[in-house]
Amino acid sequence: MADKPKTDMKKTKAASSAAASAPVPQASTQKAMQSAAAPKAKPKPKPKTSVKAKAAIAKEDAASEKERMGSVRKSVVFLAAVAVVYVAYLVISGQFGEFMAALGSLDKAWVVGACLAYVVYYFFGVSAYVLAVIKDPTCPLGIRDLMSVEASGIFFSNLTPNGAGGAPAQIYRLMRAGLSVGSAGAVQYTRFIIYEAGEGIFAALMLIFRGQWFMDTYADAAWLVALLLFGFKVVEVGALLFVCFFPKIVTKVGLWIIKFATSHGWMKDPDKWKEMATVQVEEFSKGFRGAAKNLPELGLTLVVTLLQLACLYALPWFVLHAFGQDPDLLTCLTAGSMLELLTSAIPLPGGTGGAEGGFAVLFGGMFGDANVAAGYVVWRAVEYFLPVLAALPLLSLRSNSSESMAKRWARFKRRMHAGTGKIVRGGRSQGGISVNPKNLKGKK
Repeated sequence: MADKPKTDMKKTKAASSAAASAPVPQASTQKAMQSAAAPKAKPKPKPKTSVKAKAAIAKEDAASEKERMGSVRKSVVFLAAVAVVYVAYLVISGQFGEFMAALGSLDKAWVVGACLAYVVYYFFGVSAYVLAVIKDPTCPLGIRDLMSVEASGIFFSNLTPNGAGGAPAQIYRLMRAGLSVGSAGAVQYTRFIIYEAGEGIFAALMLIFRGQWFMDTYADAAWLVALLLFGFKVVEVGALLFVCFFPKIVTKVGLWIIKFATSHGWMKDPDKWKEMATVQVEEFSKGFRGAAKNLPELGLTLVVTLLQLACLYALPWFVLHAFGQDPDLLTCLTAGSMLELLTSAIPLPGGTGGAEGGFAVLFGGMFGDANVAAGYVVWRAVEYFLPVLAALPLLSLRSNSSESMAKRWARFKRRMHAGTGKIVRGGRSQGGISVNPKNLKGKK
């Protein structure tokens, strides 16, 4: 009797221990199954989303590029019609003979000089982009990429109304070269602001040095027009700076205007304008504020821009010499800066209308009545038509090297420093006979 309870107790303990130990393998098996099944789980959708976002951005950029090219084709047709009207005017007014005679007496060497001045203008434009990226060791842009960016600015700015297609085309090419949307916008927006500020500063300097001459030559009405054009440029630059430093206010006001216009049926594509008022304004602001932190580079870029504009504004000086005149360079720079301000204010491709009238008013007295029409044609060819044709093959330029310009520039400076060190410090000589003192030990 006493042995039976012991046996039952043993059985009970064995059963309880078996029961206690039974779930353990199940838990471990479940964990093993979960761990085995974990690698087979579907990947997170985040990469797919980023790929879709990139594809959407690329598709949108391609659509924008197609839209810009459509605008370019319309502008080419428009400019061809303007040229036909201009030739018809010369024939009907009886000035065609004088026009051809003036072109026959042209000094072609000065025309070549004007073309070279525009090449230098292009060189300074590329240099301004180089200054913006040369200190970034991660930037993938090369020289040929930036040549394409500057060429696209010339091409699309000249062939779209009010130059509106230039900046988007340049951002597209910066992205094609490897920059992100934000980085491309930052580089281009900063460059745009510096260029616009350079136009205003250059015009102000010319009016300071040649303001009295301008008043005496063109009377009070022309002086008032010059002040209005300069004031328009100041307001434009001020508005851009306001967007840079107060983006939240601009976004709120912009969204309210979009909502008001949409409610009245005045806006066809509100989503596009909302994206501009939010995303693009923020990128515009961040890009400029990031660049403004480095004032020395910003100041150097402004100096390069002023030199670039000087090459553009000096083109009439070369053309006047080509027709046998001897103009003052500072006077031509003053009149040229006013002419460009007028041209940029006309909402037509190439500033058509403002360019012709402005050139006749500002440079008519310098050329003379017989040569002013021919002078305009030569100036317009050098300043407008030839650059558009020359920029076309440069649009497809791509840099082959993946090394950043910052690394190449640092390597170049090391080589220059090493070369200078050899000369200054009297480094190891090249050639001749070298003697090792260790080899002379033990020799008598």
